[in-house]
Amino acid sequence: MSGAADVIKDYVIEFSRLQDWMVPIKESNPDTYESMYKRYIELKVTLSSLGVNLTEIDRIKE
Repeated sequence: MSGAADVIKDYVIEFSRLQDWMVPIKESNPDTYESMYKRYIELKVTLSSLGVNLTEIDRIKE
């Protein structure tokens, strides 16, 4: 893989894992969720700017 492809792959994996952690914690720990949500937005913006279609992998609907 090229350097750019590696970055995209790593960010997609991080984006997916972060969502896995966010879903169960939303109700039980809203402060932690808010912190995670900030990272989620950063990753979403970055992946979008790299041309990644997030339609299938974005499970947080806010």
